[in-house]
Amino acid sequence: MFRKPSHKLLLIISNNLKSFRSAKNISQEELAELCKLHRTYIGAIERCEKNLSLPVGVCERHALL
Repeated sequence: MFRKPSHKLLLIISNNLKSFRSAKNISQEELAELCKLHRTYIGAIERCEKNLSLPVGVCERHALL
């Protein structure tokens, strides 16, 4: 059985994603292209509307490093 992540955890992840992306001067669209995702998915993660899966998190991490 899976637990739903807490809103606090989602907020931390979304804020970190947005901060790292902004620090690298990468738009949501550019990050989405690098990760082969739709740009609206990146925005939804940053607004805590969608959960971030582990494979997507790994891709975003590599794209932002």
